[in-house]
Amino acid sequence: MRHLSIALGLLVVAPAVAQHHDHAAPAPAQQPAPSAADPHAGHDMTGHESMDMRAAFGPYPMNREASGTSWQPDVSPMMGVYRMTGDWSLMGQVQLNLVADRQSGPRGDDMIFPSGMVMGMATGALSVRDTVQFRAMLAPDPLMGRRGYPLLLAAGETADGVNTLVDRQHPHDLFMELSASYSRKIGERGSAFVYFGLPGEPAFGPPAFMHRLSIMDSPEAPISHHWLDSTHIVYGVLTVGGSWGPVKLEASRFKGREPDQHRWDIETPKFDSTAVRLSVNPSPQLALQVSYARQKSPEQLELEDDQDKWSASAIWTRPVGKAGLVSATLAWGRKQTIHGDGDRDRAQDAFVLEGAWRPDARWTVFARGEVIESDELLAPPGSAHGPVFTVGKASVGAVRDFAIAPSVKLGFGGLVARSLTPDALDPAYGGDRTSGMVFARLKVG
Repeated sequence: MRHLSIALGLLVVAPAVAQHHDHAAPAPAQQPAPSAADPHAGHDMTGHESMDMRAAFGPYPMNREASGTSWQPDVSPMMGVYRMTGDWSLMGQVQLNLVADRQSGPRGDDMIFPSGMVMGMATGALSVRDTVQFRAMLAPDPLMGRRGYPLLLAAGETADGVNTLVDRQHPHDLFMELSASYSRKIGERGSAFVYFGLPGEPAFGPPAFMHRLSIMDSPEAPISHHWLDSTHIVYGVLTVGGSWGPVKLEASRFKGREPDQHRWDIETPKFDSTAVRLSVNPSPQLALQVSYARQKSPEQLELEDDQDKWSASAIWTRPVGKAGLVSATLAWGRKQTIHGDGDRDRAQDAFVLEGAWRPDARWTVFARGEVIESDELLAPPGSAHGPVFTVGKASVGAVRDFAIAPSVKLGFGGLVARSLTPDALDPAYGGDRTSGMVFARLKVG
């Protein structure tokens, strides 16, 4: 915990003592060749400044690592403020939003709320082959209230321990991640690692949506969240895995129950669910994964029901100029409820295509399209499930950042979203609806 405190403290002092590194890293072929003794060393973060910064889970560019133990393309930018202290590298990052949300129609609502994250990380070299990392991530989401914020077609979790949230996005807990990991280099290209989080993220799905370059600038959660990445906050996760070159195989035991309505605490860990993920980065621009999870009683209001989940995704990123990028994610998720008597509900699928274009350090344009099959939108009284409807959503937005200090930016942005529903949902939603958000953002790193 001492190292976590150091990493979080860096968020206060780092802008004054560190350089800003928010731009695309060169492909590995352009980086200085690492030494044979330690392929972690000498990773060129900026094209002109070499720092001895290690990846946490293997001998590859640290740019490859995203949320939890997930991978993203090697050319992804490293965002944060960094400092080397002896054998330790420290990183801090802040992204805080103040959002004005307007969701239209009979099920819509208006709200102003905070969102975002504060993150600190400390990575230490125990030897040329052994690496440890401590990571902490906090969210201001509990300040928005238990019911979260209005978001048409979103569903999942509970607001009060009694009712399921529908057409609202639940707030994330204050503690989004408190984790520790250890990795051991095997040969010149391989590694074995172990990761523990309370909370943490098991080996399922692509990087969580707030960490995906293709959509991280949008303050709006995807309606596909509970298909792809709702397990990114798990109160008890233990992952073991190994990598060899561009391939990683890992498995997790984790607590299947989603966080309850008490957003400020740390819940009791449990290891009753399983996830397995295969990740492949066939080129510096591309990251692929396929994963499966058996989640034990994920919903607090349906204790006898388990879920089978599948996901597959492809993330493509390409640097543009000195500080720009283009990034896109194509993802599929499937979830199927298994009742206590062994009966299975119909499997429900979700498809997501999202992308971001950053021409320079000032502007980012982002867009997302989703189609989901959901049985939670029109559930009868006393039940959390009803008929399955296929619904969709498309959104587009932009944010303009202004540099106000080294490593510190203030941004202003907005988005417009269109919810697409079948005729059978017209009495509830009033047809297809147009909604929107405007936001201000403070970004450090």
